[in-house]
Amino acid sequence: MRFTLLTSLLALALGAFAQSSAADAYVASESPIAKAGVLANIGPSGSKSSGAKPGVVIASPSTSNPNYLYTWTRDSSLVFKALIDQFTTGEDTSLRNLIDEFTSAEAILQQVPNPSGTVSTGGLGEPKFNIDETAFTDAWGRPQRDGPALRATAIITYANWLLDNQNTTYVTNTLWPIIKLDLDYVTNNWNQSTFDLWEEINSSSFFTTAVQHRALREGATFANRIGQTSVVSGYTTQANNLLCFLQSYWNPNGGYVTANTGGGRSGKDANTVLTSIHTFDPAAGCDAATFQPCSDKALSNLKVYVDAFRSIYSINSGIASNAAVATGRYPEDSYMGGNPWYLTTSAVAEQLYDALIVWNKLGALNVTSTSLPFFQQFSSSVTAGTYSSSSSTFQTLTSAIKTFADGFLAVNAKYTPSNGGLAEQYSRSNGSPLSAVDLTWSYAAALTSFAARSGKTYASWGAAGLTVPSTCSSSGGGGAGTVAVTFNVQATTTFGENIYITGSVAALQNWSPDNALILSAANYPTWSITVNLPASSTIEYKYIRKFNGAVTWESDPNNSITTPSSGTFIQNDTWR
Repeated sequence: MRFTLLTSLLALALGAFAQSSAADAYVASESPIAKAGVLANIGPSGSKSSGAKPGVVIASPSTSNPNYLYTWTRDSSLVFKALIDQFTTGEDTSLRNLIDEFTSAEAILQQVPNPSGTVSTGGLGEPKFNIDETAFTDAWGRPQRDGPALRATAIITYANWLLDNQNTTYVTNTLWPIIKLDLDYVTNNWNQSTFDLWEEINSSSFFTTAVQHRALREGATFANRIGQTSVVSGYTTQANNLLCFLQSYWNPNGGYVTANTGGGRSGKDANTVLTSIHTFDPAAGCDAATFQPCSDKALSNLKVYVDAFRSIYSINSGIASNAAVATGRYPEDSYMGGNPWYLTTSAVAEQLYDALIVWNKLGALNVTSTSLPFFQQFSSSVTAGTYSSSSSTFQTLTSAIKTFADGFLAVNAKYTPSNGGLAEQYSRSNGSPLSAVDLTWSYAAALTSFAARSGKTYASWGAAGLTVPSTCSSSGGGGAGTVAVTFNVQATTTFGENIYITGSVAALQNWSPDNALILSAANYPTWSITVNLPASSTIEYKYIRKFNGAVTWESDPNNSITTPSSGTFIQNDTWR
């Protein structure tokens, strides 16, 4: 019996060493390749991004089966968030010009009219563009409302570094207008349906809700920092509503996060793991309300997600039920045959590394009834409770979880070709690379998982100490209650011409020129109207002229007000 136990322990130790060694080797070999892979896909100088404008990120150089030679707002923002983190922490100080080109490119793309609308009528929700900064006009799953939030988060990270280095003017004059457009879009549209990050289901999506929440939290803090205090109340109100709504995705019976409110699938989806790593706040501990990586809900969800792939891929057969496997987007996936993805498999590792960082920082880990099945994978006798870092249980669990995390990198390493190139997917049956070659997001995901493995963390975004509101409001652009807002605009007109108003909330007809509200000319040339609008909200609007069936909009940018929490408000404007 003693010999059998020693043999088992030795086998476990050898297995852990093998996983760690494989991960070590992969990090060492793949890190420079992944970094070069990212840079090669950024215009104008990237070796695989010919034709891309400066700062434009191509998703992949693949032009057929599939054609990914486009720039997605989501992918670009996630990629540049990783690069901005490297730059602002001093890891790579050579990236500043590239980052400036990215912010300039995004400012241009914000203004490009597209099938989702113009900058003032919903165009910020357009998911992708041609790499020459023109609109993509074919049919697509649009809008996708995560892009503006992710872009705001990336640029705020850079802007905060610039402020720390006394570059206030550039931040205020150049970056803030870009950031504000995106944050206002989130404020006014978060409660509207959206296609998910896989561009397939039009409903509400956990990833989108979570990154929108993050963006508004750090947006409010950033606005305060640069003295743009008028927007703070509206951003905070909607952040609270988003945090409240975020809780509704949790499935307590299944012990996992249901990724989308629609779609008819199980809801087990990499969407949820990507959420934990892209809303990781090292200052927030294991907070469950924001689904931090080490929270009981996020860990329970991770186990359910990973287990969903154990039996459906041939390359996972014969692997122990508590060891790492290849994972994909969701178990029902049929795109390209439904395969593992490099970025989803590395996301599992990254969530676990993030959790280890926080447990070591806290000097303890907590096992709850919710997370118990996760921890029992590594110690069948563990029970609910708090285990300090000096305890043998803490050491046993964290050591096993580190090995588990390394195993996911080892799986990717096994199916990474000898040249280190990372495609989008690899075959569920034999592990050969599939779909788009040199996927920028695959390379960026490798880099962020490697950084987490080394213990790196980046700036907090304000997740610590948040309280979920006792009641939720689903009113985008508005908190509880309304205030009477009087709009006065100076406008000269010809006989038969009238002035109307429309804007970003239902009370202003949601940017509909056909249903716009007519103003009174009783005090001409001042045109007036009083409308009940949501209190404590940032609202965008424009006046329009109608004459003989023709509609003329005011020039850009949108007008914007932040309504008070109560009472009345008067806004005086001049037609432009």
